[in-house]
Amino acid sequence: MDLDSLLLKAAQFCSPHVRTEAGVRVADVLEYLEHGEWEMVLLLLEELGDAHPQPPEFWDLLADAARVMWLESDVAWCQWRRSEARTGAFRVELCLARTEDGGRRTPMPPGGLLRPMWDIGRRTPEGGPLLSIAALWIEGRDLLEPGGCKAVRLLPLTPDHWNHLRAGDVITMHEIRPPTGTARITEIMPPVAASP
Repeated sequence: MDLDSLLLKAAQFCSPHVRTEAGVRVADVLEYLEHGEWEMVLLLLEELGDAHPQPPEFWDLLADAARVMWLESDVAWCQWRRSEARTGAFRVELCLARTEDGGRRTPMPPGGLLRPMWDIGRRTPEGGPLLSIAALWIEGRDLLEPGGCKAVRLLPLTPDHWNHLRAGDVITMHEIRPPTGTARITEIMPPVAASP
């Protein structure tokens, strides 16, 4: 499938009535597509995917289009979003402990490279914390420094373990002991049904 076909097929997932925060609609995307402005089309489709949740197939098409354009960071982002659509995810405000308080010595890089463990309130039969793994995607392009706070997305390895959590709950991140950060849940993003 060529680039125009991939992007057009992805655009067909979007409702013509949905607008991005900037007011962009599918009609605008199609106009850019007519002029061969593929990177702009990809960016706008990603924004439309933020404005209205899209199924995994939508994100697969965008990942394929980004791959054709050699946009590796967009490929990784669209693959992450596909996983979010498939299993659900959490947005949190993560605050890292300071290095002098036992936190990380190095900043966390943006993107989805880390898979720390989380104390989400589950307990072992002996009463100790039963930690759960969730991949972590730092939003934006900046590093998260020790002692700093930033919006991140969490993709649980076992989503069923996280069903009891609600917006406003606080969970604890563990990479080593003691905990290296705390996160307040700001949004719970449920899975998006696949298209028929």
